Amino acid sequence: MRLLPIALTYFLEVARTGSVSEAAAELTVAPSAISRQIAKLEAGLGIPLFVRHPRGMVPTEAGNRLLDHVRRSEAESAVLVDELRTGRGLHARSLTVACSEGFARRVVPQAITAFRREHDVVFHIDVVAREEATRRVLDGAADVAVTYATGPQHGVRVESAVVVPVYAIVPVDHPLTGRDSVGLAELCEHPLALPTPGQSLRDLFDIATRIENLTAEPVLVCDELSPKYEFVRGGGGIALVGGLGDVRQDAATEGVAYVYLDNAVFRRREAQVQTMAGRTLSLAALRFTALLTSLVQPPQLAREW
Repeated sequence: MRLLPIALTYFLEVARTGSVSEAAAELTVAPSAISRQIAKLEAGLGIPLFVRHPRGMVPTEAGNRLLDHVRRSEAESAVLVDELRTGRGLHARSLTVACSEGFARRVVPQAITAFRREHDVVFHIDVVAREEATRRVLDGAADVAVTYATGPQHGVRVESAVVVPVYAIVPVDHPLTGRDSVGLAELCEHPLALPTPGQSLRDLFDIATRIENLTAEPVLVCDELSPKYEFVRGGGGIALVGGLGDVRQDAATEGVAYVYLDNAVFRRREAQVQTMAGRTLSLAALRFTALLTSLVQPPQLAREW
């Protein structure tokens, strides 16, 4: 159920889909009805909200500012509707967490387990790519996101930003096992499993190798963590992961060894807890976000093994 005025509902859907016809299909209304409402909205404000292109519509700067406001309003309306329907206030609602796979393995489930000891809240975890996690917070589809970022993010409030050390995971009998750290040049002498281009860790790896004039061709390209751990355990080579929480425990659980990758380029990547900028969060969301922030921390001793 939407509490937004019809004109803003239509505006939001056109901005989301980039097309009046697609918005009409999603909302099951006539395209002409949407066009009229958008025209009335622009006339009332006295400014254009979209740039019209042959292949779609793109919000203007003013349109983007209105879009941020409408997204916040819709998200807060969803909270209100949920509370009115349950009749039990802020403590009874569900929370949606969007996160990339690395955070879904331990940090987010640990936060949920701890939170539910004191709060009767139902959780949904959406495991998505890092950019999609941020987009879901922007769209109000998620209450909070935990993801990696390498620069400022528009429209989100960064509740915490932590530089997470990067580790090479190696077989327990590998020559690097027991080392405090490894440099990039030495790492590139071994078979590597890397994420696909476009993933933050891969992009930073490619930047770092160019800076050091190194050549490295991965023998395995994979974004999921489980195949990479199995690849390493089987002796296929080395993979890179971000280190959160207790890396000693992770090493014992996964049957691998972790070696700190000593390279300044990888310090550009932050683990961020994100919420929608300007959105008034429910009490449950505020408390869970604070708990999650306390858990998204790098290992206390990044190099001591």
